[in-house]
Amino acid sequence: MGEANQVSEQTLLAQVERRLIDDFPHVPPAVVAALVHHEHARFETSRIREFVPLFVEKHARRQLRYGANEAL
Repeated sequence: MGEANQVSEQTLLAQVERRLIDDFPHVPPAVVAALVHHEHARFETSRIREFVPLFVEKHARRQLRYGANEAL
């Protein structure tokens, strides 16, 4: 993966984390950050990176919405 793509993906993940923190104020920010990191790790070996931040947000949001964040 090129350095420019990595920076872009990291920037997008930071935006995802900020949105989730804003949307779920009852969840500690450290829990949201850990969840985003955990979800991102699931896609570590994915060859196509363009949609990874979208998938991370989708999976993390689902877990936060349905209370699965206690599992972390």
